[in-house]
Amino acid sequence: MLTKGFPAEECRRSLGGFAGAEFIVKIIFASFVVVLIPTAVYASSISYTGTLTSSTDVVEETFTLSSPATIGLQTWGFGGGTNAAGDVILPGGTDPFLGIFSGTGAGATILTDGGGNAFGTSLDLSNYGNPSFLGCPPAGTPLIGGLPQCGDIAMTLTSLAAGTYTVILTDGQYVPQAAFDNGSLGEGFNDFTGGAFCNVAINGVDCPNTSGAYAFDITTLPASSVPEPAPVALVGAALIGLALLRRHRLHRRTR
Repeated sequence: MLTKGFPAEECRRSLGGFAGAEFIVKIIFASFVVVLIPTAVYASSISYTGTLTSSTDVVEETFTLSSPATIGLQTWGFGGGTNAAGDVILPGGTDPFLGIFSGTGAGATILTDGGGNAFGTSLDLSNYGNPSFLGCPPAGTPLIGGLPQCGDIAMTLTSLAAGTYTVILTDGQYVPQAAFDNGSLGEGFNDFTGGAFCNVAINGVDCPNTSGAYAFDITTLPASSVPEPAPVALVGAALIGLALLRRHRLHRRTR
């Protein structure tokens, strides 16, 4: 059945003369376009906000992937910004630690970036200098000690396998041991907080972000988000084009 863009009267005329070649080219081109149109891909996000009740409080959230996907983690509490839910997050929250673990409970193991670095970071960890972990922008960079300071975290994990995962957020000085030895959540935490939020000097001054407020997003995007031509479909489109071309040549010879 012919679709919009190829009126029936035009088709009848085009198969008879020089316009037939042009029509065949249109058919072949249309076949390739149909093959290359990507399937609609939609990102989905969950936003979390709250306040840590103490410097050793732990926020633990789990999610399950039914198929491989790319996962993005983004915090907002330190520098502020607009989260995935469209809410405006004020700056001033604590310097966060953010980590992602495979599984749930004590046996959950921290994920790594393939280079031995755990996917968990804060201002106080050596791997915070990894550009892929810095979350500013889109989060804000408040002036501390006269200089803009990036304290938020962004992490992207590509083609994460189907399964259940646990995201941990704590104060940046309350860090799971797993971040140091790529181990499990059951190893417990190292407490460097001294009982205070953001217990660290930034640009030569004590960190002023002592509210314990936090905000972060978990965003998923299907791993196969880039369309690729299907070889079988492309072959089919080519065969259709060749058949039409052969029919056109035979028609001209009979004339």
